Amino acid sequence: MKRIFINLGTIGLFAGLSSFAGAATMTMNGMISDSMCGVSHAKMMEMHKDAKMTDRDCTLACVKGGGKFVFVSDGKVYNVANQKLAALTEHAGETVTLTGNVEGDTITVSKVTPKK
Repeated sequence: MKRIFINLGTIGLFAGLSSFAGAATMTMNGMISDSMCGVSHAKMMEMHKDAKMTDRDCTLACVKGGGKFVFVSDGKVYNVANQKLAALTEHAGETVTLTGNVEGDTITVSKVTPKK
């Protein structure tokens, strides 16, 4: 009986540790966008021709209107877990180098550096 509990405890330990292995810290290049526009702001800008919006203006307007910040890299859209990070607003609509923990299609951003 004691051996069974030891084996179950070991299995539980490995299962718990493997859940931490799911998140990988990555550094990627891409654009801080919004969930309403995703990869491209073209469709939204076409609807608001008179506003003459930049990518930054569009991103901030969509977030203010209920959208969420996302990060777009190589055509893939990542949801951003930490929406209140000041660097997201600061670099909205810009091409950046972003570092964070990626788990599936969600990234928890730890660093944002503008591309020169």
